[in-house]
Amino acid sequence: MTAFTITPLTPNFGALVGEIDLSNTLTAHTMGNLERALLQWKVLFFRDQDIDIEDQKRLGSWFGELEVHPTAKRDSANAEVLRIEEDGEHRAHNNLWHSDVSFELEPPLGSILRAREVPPVGGDTLFADMEAAYAGLGDDIKERIDGANAVHGWPPAWIDIAMRQRGVTDREEFRRQFPDPEHPVVRRHPRTGNKCLYVNTAFTRRIVGLEQSESDELLAFLYRQAAIPEYQCRFRWQPNSIAFWDNRCTQHYAVADFHPQRRVVERITICGDRPI
Repeated sequence: MTAFTITPLTPNFGALVGEIDLSNTLTAHTMGNLERALLQWKVLFFRDQDIDIEDQKRLGSWFGELEVHPTAKRDSANAEVLRIEEDGEHRAHNNLWHSDVSFELEPPLGSILRAREVPPVGGDTLFADMEAAYAGLGDDIKERIDGANAVHGWPPAWIDIAMRQRGVTDREEFRRQFPDPEHPVVRRHPRTGNKCLYVNTAFTRRIVGLEQSESDELLAFLYRQAAIPEYQCRFRWQPNSIAFWDNRCTQHYAVADFHPQRRVVERITICGDRPI
């Protein structure tokens, strides 16, 4: 018996979790049920959670070690917390569907994002179910991409930031330490075994073994799958709302329609494993 309620946002993807207080230290039984809900719904949402950073970190730590974002200061008191402050103007020119930091050798398991300040309207986040996106592909496309690998690349500007944060001056040495990895175009979820389309507009660069023009054409088609409404759910933020998504099988898109209002959110990310 669960200690919380589940209200689906769509028939198969995304759910609102109710009757739970994340400021409490939850029992292993409740946390196990929460994990099963995440595996089923892929992204969970919570309202009216007046929690602090330690509560947020405690919640994430149950699922695994917490990651420090590649561009974050390594020596800050809460290096695991990524604070994002924006007014929508800059982001509007850089919005892309993505899976968080897929350019890492071991991309994150998931992320927990809490809203600190939100505009009165706008600034929603869209999520896409990439297991459903894969399932919806034609057999001819599946035959082309099953077993294929793609290169995921660091954004050049992020390399500069990461080097500064680490005090590294030799770019070539940095790239030797942090090369662009190859990940399966179709990965299997390590817990459920379900197949998932694992390429994204922000970080995927090319499909290995294809001519660049052929890779670009195929990737453009695969990228568009995240934008299909039947694979999506949409969350309207309120103060003290939280979203917890499985980064292994979802993508997300932060809508930048709230300028000149502000949106301030804080994210912790849970370390994952190498896609297979």
